Amino acid sequence: MKGLYLVEPIVAIYAFASFLVFPLVQQYVYRRLWQELTNTTYPVADDISRCATNSSNHSSYHEEVQKAASLFSLYSELFSMIPSLIVTLILVAYSDHRGRKITIILPLVGSLVYTISFLAISFFELNLYLLIASNFVSSLFGGVGTLLGGCFSYIADLCEDGKQKTLRMAGVDMVIGLLSGVASLSTGYFLRAAGFNWPFFTSSLFQFANLLYAIFVLEETMRPPDPLLAPEGPSRLPIQKLVYGVYQLFAAASRRRNTLVVLLLLTFTFYCFANMGGMSMITLYELNEPLCWSEILIGYGSALSTIVFITSFIGVSVLSRCLGNGTIVFIGLLSVMSGLVMVAFAKTTLVMFLVRVPMLLAIMPAPVLRSMMSKAVSKSEQGALFACVAFLESLSTNVAFAVFSSLYAATVAWFSGFCFLLAAGLCLIPMALLGAVGLIGPDEPKEAEPLLSGEETDPEDDVPSV
Repeated sequence: MKGLYLVEPIVAIYAFASFLVFPLVQQYVYRRLWQELTNTTYPVADDISRCATNSSNHSSYHEEVQKAASLFSLYSELFSMIPSLIVTLILVAYSDHRGRKITIILPLVGSLVYTISFLAISFFELNLYLLIASNFVSSLFGGVGTLLGGCFSYIADLCEDGKQKTLRMAGVDMVIGLLSGVASLSTGYFLRAAGFNWPFFTSSLFQFANLLYAIFVLEETMRPPDPLLAPEGPSRLPIQKLVYGVYQLFAAASRRRNTLVVLLLLTFTFYCFANMGGMSMITLYELNEPLCWSEILIGYGSALSTIVFITSFIGVSVLSRCLGNGTIVFIGLLSVMSGLVMVAFAKTTLVMFLVRVPMLLAIMPAPVLRSMMSKAVSKSEQGALFACVAFLESLSTNVAFAVFSSLYAATVAWFSGFCFLLAAGLCLIPMALLGAVGLIGPDEPKEAEPLLSGEETDPEDDVPSV
């Protein structure tokens, strides 16, 4: 059977399976901690808010459990951050020489391990802190940054021009939003009807099917070099090739191109830090007073949040016809800022739902910045570039989770919306960096064109040699 050159099904199934579990993780941890710290059953109500019946004891319970849940998230991220970063950098850079599929398959294995572990902990009611151990083990296979880095490198191999790259990368983000929205919308009802075990089991089945597709159906875009055609002399170790590939990304280019790529990488990093840091605390914020959302409302909220992937794709498709890339990124950053400020002061269910409106274009910066960086380098450097992108994305995301979890635990007692205001303020940093990119002129690819002369060579020529 002939394989397919489509990574979108992998991203779609991964998004659905992950978001079938992702909204439940904090809820499961929150409920277990509530039972352990208060020695009472977790209050479940069918009405809009559980805060209506809260006494002063319940208020102190909420504050105590909020702090414990935030610190649990902090410990989980700290244990998984370092191995995930190392694996991401190695795998995505290594894909320039040994193929893209390894960067896709291994993270799927890690996700399958994590969901099965979560199912076992929930089903047998094992120690809650075993979740941290399972998160650490799954991070040894990479993470979502590794998977997306491999997928974007895969897409860059297949696309011929910059506009096609931008639209297809934005399409991947749209697929993530569409399928994760469907999963999030059904999670609340699934949880109420069947408990935690069945969503975890269903997610495991989808992850397993996704792994089979990646192994047996997905075709490889990069072919390993023929040993008979390898250059004479001592060959480098794999890790030396990886370091050399990332080094050549900057050493073989002009100062102007290096400055441009570094500025774009920093812009992308600070955008991910601010956006993911603020968004990571929303579920805890919704569980806290005065909202006290039920699992149904959290599912609705998560589904609405994922709509921004679809609206951002539409925004990129429409705005790219009349605006430059830098302007599109700037509009997306404004969307993030306005939404986070609104979250900080949301005290009613209606307002909390409405905060998704100003954030409709919040995902636009990600695919556009990736495309801008991809157009600045040659095809043989795509893996090294996206290794750096995936590494910085994983680093900024993990550090943001850790920082904002500890910050939320420290500020929830006096102003639970402080971390959202801080995240909104941090968006000013990528805006300033974007202004510097505009001064350099990212839309003129003259610096990158000499590097494109090697794009017509065989994959064997991509192996660096002395």
